[in-house]
Amino acid sequence: MEPAGAILGWPASSGIDEMVGPAVPSLMRTQTIVLFLAVLAAASGLRAQTQTAGQAAAPRPNAFIDGTGPGWRTLGPKDFAGVNGNADTWVWDGDLLRSTGVPIGVMRTRDAFLNFELVIEWRHLKAAGNSGVFAWVPMKALDGLPPGELPKYGIEVQMLDHGYRQYHEKQSGGKPGNWFTTNGDIFAVGNSKLEPFEPRSPDGSRSFPRAERSRGVGEWNHYYVRGINGEIRLWVNGEEVSGGRGADPRTGFLCLEAEGSPVEFRNFRVRELP
Repeated sequence: MEPAGAILGWPASSGIDEMVGPAVPSLMRTQTIVLFLAVLAAASGLRAQTQTAGQAAAPRPNAFIDGTGPGWRTLGPKDFAGVNGNADTWVWDGDLLRSTGVPIGVMRTRDAFLNFELVIEWRHLKAAGNSGVFAWVPMKALDGLPPGELPKYGIEVQMLDHGYRQYHEKQSGGKPGNWFTTNGDIFAVGNSKLEPFEPRSPDGSRSFPRAERSRGVGEWNHYYVRGINGEIRLWVNGEEVSGGRGADPRTGFLCLEAEGSPVEFRNFRVRELP
């Protein structure tokens, strides 16, 4: 019989033959070799499973849109118009836009948009800050809008600091803030309509994000927003999280929101789509 070591490609003077020994009966030697091979196969299978599990657990690459390429353009001071703020509510400092957050209100783009892609970076300067971008706001919702009020139309892409939950519960006497998140909700404002994507808020009015991607106060966040034929989607820091379809109206201005807290914006980029 060929030595067991030779079966495994080992020298005849080493390996299992030495462990078993020449004095062991042939049947027992055969059983021992079979058992050893079974253990070796099981170990190889376990190693392969471990490698496969490690590959499955590896994070997926994010889809990061930076607003460069054909058709993209930068938005600056000449691309925006005031609506119902004070002279110091919105102040440009080079490419940086600062808002005091007061009075509550909006600033709009000079152009209206139907289908678009938008890239914008933002950060709150105070805990519990609240802001956002409104899409598809008609002029009738902006004409004559008094300071301290927000438009009664539009689809809001919310920018909410994580501290807002604690602030809300304190202000409301301990009522749970389960009707919003701080990671990129999307919802219809006032008279506008939208069918939010799942998962939704308890009352069904908001598309809740599928992942918690927002960064906290003082840190920059990157939003990529895409609106096509009444469907709107949001990517937060490189990952798609929320959206909705069937927006009505589905054309109008983009608006930045001031809602009581200082906030900064930068790197506005937009591309109109057919």
